[in-house]
Amino acid sequence: MGRRGSGPAARRGSARRGAAGRLRGWGGVAAMAVACGLTAALTLVPLSRSGLGSAQVSGAGSVLPAKADTCEDPEASLPPSAADGPSIDAIKTRGKLVVGVDQNSYRWGYRDPATGRLEGFDIDLARAIAEDILGSRDAVIFRAIPTNQRIAALENGTVDLVVRTMTINCSRIKQVAFSTAYFQAGQQVLAPENSPVKGYDSSLKGKRVCSAEGSTAYEALERQSFGAVFKDAHDGLPEDEDIHTVPNQLDCLVRLQMGEVDAVVTDNALAAGQAAQDPAVTLKGEPFTTEYYGVAAKLGNDDLVRRVNQVLVDYRKGPWMKAYNTWLSTVLPGITGPPAPKYRIN
Repeated sequence: MGRRGSGPAARRGSARRGAAGRLRGWGGVAAMAVACGLTAALTLVPLSRSGLGSAQVSGAGSVLPAKADTCEDPEASLPPSAADGPSIDAIKTRGKLVVGVDQNSYRWGYRDPATGRLEGFDIDLARAIAEDILGSRDAVIFRAIPTNQRIAALENGTVDLVVRTMTINCSRIKQVAFSTAYFQAGQQVLAPENSPVKGYDSSLKGKRVCSAEGSTAYEALERQSFGAVFKDAHDGLPEDEDIHTVPNQLDCLVRLQMGEVDAVVTDNALAAGQAAQDPAVTLKGEPFTTEYYGVAAKLGNDDLVRRVNQVLVDYRKGPWMKAYNTWLSTVLPGITGPPAPKYRIN
């Protein structure tokens, strides 16, 4: 994120490194977060502009009519199908499925420091999709993408799919095509355990709050901030080294540990993983939204969306719970199954 040179940004980066070295009681989390969170795009396959070619129990799903000018149920997706099409053919010709993921969201998509291997709930799902299309769980190329580049990576052909705790909403379905929902989450506040912040309420007044740029958390703060300071002076400028709005969620945990912000607003599913990394922080209050994660594809790649939905039909029957028990049950206990799929009639 930092820039070369001797200007303010460079001095700020140096000061942060010094602050990280002075942290006490954080174990190895700060060092890991700085190494993994602030340099994530450098440690995995970098983004490229080269094209790649054209707490719920699951049920049987519901079918809803499609309405062109309304957004009553953004989670409704295309009915599943195992048929090939132009998008699937391009992936098979290449021999690899290219998936945009996170590599610094603990339990979701993160690099195991012991093995160097990407692991997590989203990584397992991406491998299941690759296995269905190409016959091998290893027939996948992972590209690390920041939160604010997920849509751009699909639009410019950098990736075939994004499997990165991406919330389905009315705004995003105009930009990308989503699968049916594979996880239910909600926005919540993360803060130090001894903080006066109590949740998403008036206790945020005057507090410095971090969120990821382009996230639903940032959108929630724009709608109702409760007097929190959550915007930087030059939000959206790529050369600006922001404190409150960052490319990746783990950067917010780093800011919190360094004392640069007082709280973080993010999906409770992500925040639970961060709290598991650092016992000094905890979730505050209750989730204040209900949101669903979906696998995202480029608009128009309907055959790929239908194929992902077909994979999810089988994934919900057993592999989903296996992945949940492996990665999430200790940090998000009590979930009995995935959300039921919803389909629309074209």
